[in-house]
Amino acid sequence: MQQETVLVPGGRDVEATLDSPDGGATACVVMCPPHPQHRGHRGDDRLVAVAEYLVERGVAALRFDYGDWDEGLGEREDARNAVRWASERYDDVGLFGFSFGGSIAALAAASVDADLCAVSLLAPAAELEAGLDAAAALEEIAAPLQVVYATRDTTADWEPVVEAARGLDCDVVELEADHFFVGRTDSVAEAAGPFLAQSC
Repeated sequence: MQQETVLVPGGRDVEATLDSPDGGATACVVMCPPHPQHRGHRGDDRLVAVAEYLVERGVAALRFDYGDWDEGLGEREDARNAVRWASERYDDVGLFGFSFGGSIAALAAASVDADLCAVSLLAPAAELEAGLDAAAALEEIAAPLQVVYATRDTTADWEPVVEAARGLDCDVVELEADHFFVGRTDSVAEAAGPFLAQSC
């Protein structure tokens, strides 16, 4: 696996790590980390686990850090800018996010000016500080969509997102875990990884 640091253009200070297969890739999944005010960052174990799964199967992964805190609005734009960056370099681009990042991935996927091959949301919260409704955004996502949630999650308000996903007949995966999937990062990779790798 090759790794390089990438600066995502767009007027905010957004730095990313690009994980690439040794032989190169035609597809890339942009990865949105959890809440930056709760120590969320691109080195999050769940993001890394899914990225490693993808790279082993020939798909690149772009794990980025958000710019200055902006209640979800700037963070959504960070994700859209990361998708635009990847779209200029890869044939297929997907989105993955965990927790706050799952919400950001949904909001970005619903509004970015780029075609996506797949979107996977891990334990997404239904609504963000700025009143951004991730559950409602699902209706605007044209790409194949997956929602993975934890049965013992008492941290995120995930139920409206799962209900919306089921109503749209999306891929919904239930894992026996808490919000942070403690000891279950392999299960996270095995749930989200195949969906993203096969779609992209």
